[in-house]
Amino acid sequence: MSELPADHAAPATDDPVYVISVAATLSGLHPQTLRQYDRLGLVSPARSSGRNRLYSLRDIMRLRQIRRLSDSGVNLTGILRILELEDEVGMLRDRIDSITAEQHSRALVVWRPDRRRKGA
Repeated sequence: MSELPADHAAPATDDPVYVISVAATLSGLHPQTLRQYDRLGLVSPARSSGRNRLYSLRDIMRLRQIRRLSDSGVNLTGILRILELEDEVGMLRDRIDSITAEQHSRALVVWRPDRRRKGA
């Protein structure tokens, strides 16, 4: 397996780099299905200057999740609601983590060594 050159890092999870044909292949869906999901708001890929859809790795993972839910018999309205709720849970978890970290950073710890005299 060849390695990427040092100046060429792998794309980040949110980098929009995959054109619709690649995204369709990676997600196991037809390109027309991806267009429909975009219209319905199930996934919102970025757009290039030429208005072409560009999907990120996060978009691909979401498309795979949509496919799994659909294969399980959930309709598109149900899938949209599930995704909205999962996004909300994620935001709430992030908020809890932020509050917890903030509380820990405010803690003041005082340590006083035992300074007993010898022979006392």
